[in-house]
Amino acid sequence: MTVTPKVAAIHDLSGYGRCSLTVALPILSVMGVQCSVLPTAYLSAHTAFPGFTFLDLTEEMKKTMGHWEALGLQFDAVYSGFLGGVEQIDIVADFIRRFRREGGLAIVDPVMGDYGRRYVTYTDEMCEATRRLAEKADVITPNLTEAAFLLEEAFDALPADWAGLAELTRRLSCGGGRSVVLTGASDGESTIGAAVYDRETDRVDFVLTDRIPGEYHGTGDVFASVLTGALLRGRSLVEASALAVRFVRDCAARTYPLHTPPQEGVDFEPLLYTIAADRL
Repeated sequence: MTVTPKVAAIHDLSGYGRCSLTVALPILSVMGVQCSVLPTAYLSAHTAFPGFTFLDLTEEMKKTMGHWEALGLQFDAVYSGFLGGVEQIDIVADFIRRFRREGGLAIVDPVMGDYGRRYVTYTDEMCEATRRLAEKADVITPNLTEAAFLLEEAFDALPADWAGLAELTRRLSCGGGRSVVLTGASDGESTIGAAVYDRETDRVDFVLTDRIPGEYHGTGDVFASVLTGALLRGRSLVEASALAVRFVRDCAARTYPLHTPPQEGVDFEPLLYTIAADRL
């Protein structure tokens, strides 16, 4: 019997809406990974819902880290997502240094924006801090908008052809120093998926599926959580990316006929069995 891998998931917690910890925890658990959570904030509902409440947990993060260090905790992976400010971004960098076990993974989803626009909570200073954090990652999972921010380039100038996307993914690797899973890679018509640069093989692969109508909040969190779980269960980066692409596609295909409001996220719970540990 193998030891269950441990991941520290550093995300916000929304009381309502499928995103961040409310998707990371069930996905990682069903994939056979022990998920310890370090919440960055508590929201009554995620930010796509009007009138949400917000409780900053920066000080509690520091206390939790002190207690975990006293307990001697180490993690096979540190997995971060949406962060609430420059101080939290710096805290995550420190967490990686203190709590990632030797040989463990740092997986950073550099959540900054989408559709060519920065999220309203993100400032220039936060984007710069996110670039610094990404430099400490073993794997980053930006979308195309975040790729532009990481490279400090105009979103409209990003390539749209496969060769250009492959080159973009290589450039995001910082000279091969980190692996990159660039989400949202598409031919603009019928397919969508990810461009995957693996620093171990020094090659770019495209993992694609058919495009499902509809745009749903939190699919990036679903993708990165499945990717993290699969990596910790021994899958290669390309295999883990393919599993994540397929699961998000299947969730979207289930959700679309239900006419689920986009801010509700994808109806992933009934499909968790498809990525269960005994299937990996």
